[in-house]
Amino acid sequence: MLFFYQTVSQNPALILEIVTVLAVFFLLLLAWIIRLEIRMKRLLVGEHTKNIPESLTFIKNSLSDLSSFRKESEQYLETVEKRLRNSVQAVETVRFNPFKGMGTGGNQSFSTALLDEKGNGVVISSLYSNDRVSVFAKPIVSGKSVYELSDEEKESLTKAKTALKR
Repeated sequence: MLFFYQTVSQNPALILEIVTVLAVFFLLLLAWIIRLEIRMKRLLVGEHTKNIPESLTFIKNSLSDLSSFRKESEQYLETVEKRLRNSVQAVETVRFNPFKGMGTGGNQSFSTALLDEKGNGVVISSLYSNDRVSVFAKPIVSGKSVYELSDEEKESLTKAKTALKR
């Protein structure tokens, strides 16, 4: 140590070199600490986490919440899909004049087919004349009716089945 002190006192430029080396070393260490601090901030997740174990606990709890939300969403979507299969998927209407040759009626009469995904539903027909309106409903199972269908009812049913295939 005495040798070092004598060498430094005899050569003042050496002091400057040593201080410069130490300053550079200090700045490198400071930059490294700042970089590690920035990386640590990115690693820490959550509002009030101060260390890695708290951050990991926060992530675990968030993952658990996300997993339960996913399960609930899947159950909800399954329920919605079941309900959707039984809802009306195709609606087609044909307007017509049932009294073409008599000069009465007009195109106020109609036949409407309402079908679900499986081809089940109903055909509703309305016959309009000047003095009355008649309404008929015929059930449809798998795209067919046990009742005889008029040409207009068949046409609306055919259009509805075609709409289901799209």
